[in-house]
Amino acid sequence: MISAFFIFNQKGEVLISRLYRPDVKRSIADVFRIQVISNSDVRSPIITLGSTSFFHVRINNLYIVAVTKCNANAALVFEYCYRFIAIAKSYFGKVDEESVKNNFVLIYELTDEIIDFGYPQNSEIDTLKTYITVTDVVRSEAPEESSKITTQATGVTSWRRQDVKYKKNEAFVDVVETVNLSMSAKGTVLRADVDGHILMRAYLSGTPECKFGLNDKLVIDKNDMTGASDAVELDDCRFHQCVKLNEFDASRTISFVPPDGEFELMKYRSTSNVKLPLRIIATVNEIGTTRVSYDIVIKANFSNKLSATNIILRIPTPLNTTSVDCKVAAGKAKYVPGENVVVWKLPRLQGGQEHTFSGLASLTSTTVRQVWTRPPIDVDFQVLMFTASGLIVRFLKVFEKSNYSSIKWVRYLTKASGSYQIRY
Repeated sequence: MISAFFIFNQKGEVLISRLYRPDVKRSIADVFRIQVISNSDVRSPIITLGSTSFFHVRINNLYIVAVTKCNANAALVFEYCYRFIAIAKSYFGKVDEESVKNNFVLIYELTDEIIDFGYPQNSEIDTLKTYITVTDVVRSEAPEESSKITTQATGVTSWRRQDVKYKKNEAFVDVVETVNLSMSAKGTVLRADVDGHILMRAYLSGTPECKFGLNDKLVIDKNDMTGASDAVELDDCRFHQCVKLNEFDASRTISFVPPDGEFELMKYRSTSNVKLPLRIIATVNEIGTTRVSYDIVIKANFSNKLSATNIILRIPTPLNTTSVDCKVAAGKAKYVPGENVVVWKLPRLQGGQEHTFSGLASLTSTTVRQVWTRPPIDVDFQVLMFTASGLIVRFLKVFEKSNYSSIKWVRYLTKASGSYQIRY
C-alpha cells in the first residue's frame, strides 16, 4: 500500500508529488531530501525513518520515490516504480528531468490511473494508451470506445484488445542472455551466472493462444533433479501475467494469449552449468620497476558454425604508464592513457579460433615504488544463436479460431558488457 509518490531531481527539487492516503503530508518530501538526497553515505534503496519507509529508484539523475506508512511488500513497491518508468518511456521516450517537466499533466493522469487509494491497479501499457492519450483528443465515438475500454480493462485478457488485425501474422522471439563472470588469476571461476530475458514481438490478428516449449530437461527446483548432468537449471524465473503457470509447472510449456506488439515474456537466472563462450588466458609480468609485459590469449568455446562479434578487451595498465607497444595478429589494439587501459578490438572471432595479444608497457621511474592493484580485464562481446545457460526453444505454435497461418522466428543472443572479468 503506497501512501505517496514523488519524483525528485538530483538537486532535491520535487518535480511530481501525489498523495494517495491521508497518513502522510506533503512535507514528507523534505525528509527524503535531507536524509537521502543530501546524504552521500546512503546506499540502500529502502530507508525507514520512524514508521515511514521510502523506496527509491534512480534513473537519469531522477529519484522515483514511493512512500508508505505500513509494512508493505517491498517487491510490489519496487515493481510499481519500475512499471511506472516503463510506462513513462512508452509515452515520451527518455525519462529525464526535461521530459518530466514537459509532460507533468500526462504523468499526473498516469499516476492517478495506475494507483487507486494507494493500491496498484491497471499498469498495462496497451490498456492505458486506449484512454490516456498524449494529445487528449476527444473522439466522436466516445460511448462505444468507452465500452470497449471497459471490456478490455476488466476482461480475462486486459493486456490485449479484441479487434487486432494484421495482413501478415508474425511472431518474433528473442532469447537474450547476459553472462556475468569473475575468474581468478589461477583460472578458478569465482562467479558465473546468467541473466536471461525472453522478449517477444507478436503481430498476430485476433486473440490467438500461443504455446511455447522449452528444454525437456529444465529444472526450476534443484530438489527435483534426478541426476541429469545435462539439465538446464534455472534458479528463478518470472513470467508476464499472460502466462498460464499451471501448464508450465506440468509440462514446461508456456501457454499464453500475447499482448499486441513488444513485451517481455519471461525473466530467469541461472548459476549452474554455465557455458562460458570465451576463454581468456592472461600472463602479465612486472619487469623491474619500468616495464610490464602482457601475453593474452582469447579463444572461442563454441561451435565453428557460430561467431562472436564486437569483441572488446580492456586491459589495465599501471597509473605511471607512458606508452605501450602492442602486437596483435587480428583486430586493433591501442593504448588509451586517459583510462589507463589498452583497448583490443576484434570485429569477429569464429568458433574454435584463438588470437593473441602481446604488449610491453613502459613506465616512468618513481622514487617510491607503487603497488599495482591489477584491476581485472573486462571483456565485451556478442554471440548470436548461442545460450550460455543452454536454454532453447523447442517449438512455438499459434492457435487462433480463424486458423490463419503465421510466421515464427526465434533468435538467441548471448552478450557481456563490463560483466565478464578475468584476473591475472
